[in-house]
Amino acid sequence: MSQKCGFVAIIGPPNAGKSTLSNALVGQKVAIVTQKAQTTRMRLRAVVMHGQAQIILVDTPGIFAAKQRFDRAMVNEAWMGVNDADEVLVVLDAARADTKEIDIMLDGLSSSKKQASMVINKIDAVRNDSLLALVQKLNERVAFKDTFLISALTGDGLERLKDTLANSMPEGPWLYPEDQAADIPSLLLASEVMREKLFLRLHQELPYALTVETEKWENKKDGSVRIEQIVYVQRDSQKAIVLGKGGQTIKEIGAQAREELQEMFERRVHLFTFVKVRKNWQEDPERYRMLGLDYKV
Repeated sequence: MSQKCGFVAIIGPPNAGKSTLSNALVGQKVAIVTQKAQTTRMRLRAVVMHGQAQIILVDTPGIFAAKQRFDRAMVNEAWMGVNDADEVLVVLDAARADTKEIDIMLDGLSSSKKQASMVINKIDAVRNDSLLALVQKLNERVAFKDTFLISALTGDGLERLKDTLANSMPEGPWLYPEDQAADIPSLLLASEVMREKLFLRLHQELPYALTVETEKWENKKDGSVRIEQIVYVQRDSQKAIVLGKGGQTIKEIGAQAREELQEMFERRVHLFTFVKVRKNWQEDPERYRMLGLDYKV
């Protein structure tokens, strides 16, 4: 049987479970997941092997009514993922699939030449009758190619989704080794893991006022790695929140990040984290370049 390989863009409103779905399809963690909307800030490629098919998932930022430059850049990145894909999955939260954000995304989809399939996620959280009514309503609005009812958390419906995607991939050689789970540089992955831990711990105090950069990566002779990171915030008051009393908060968050990085990289990690104030980091073109975002959108 010949090999198949293709790209599948995963789009949807913020917090619909796109990254959770990517992780579930791959079978391991490749994208950070928090309860905060807009956790994903760039296109992340995750690799799913299913039979002779290599399915390259493109997990994109959430689509919403963007006003600030940084938000516009993320939404633009999501639509770019749609244009480049062989298949498109629109992921919606079953309990929150009738909002203005959904309208914005469906309007954009209607003007696109790409035909998409709809994935209703978190079906374990709603009643069956309301679920069927929702599916009918959305399919009347957009001519979806297919509809999938899943729970990325429990795994319900994922096998049918993988089968369908694998069958729809075009014939061609695999682009990645079959044991590679994601296409993301180690430095960026380290930054993302730290950002996830910060969001999980500080989500009420610090919305989107921070970013993380891995400044130094040093492979040691004993096989371990030394990683130095900077957490940039916009104000001194935010810096105090991240540090905590006597630096205790960032110390605890760093320990959690280090533990996860050691599991991911399968080696000992020495993690050093510094917190600095940079008032306008969201207007710095270099930040956009590092994330692969278009500053001029």
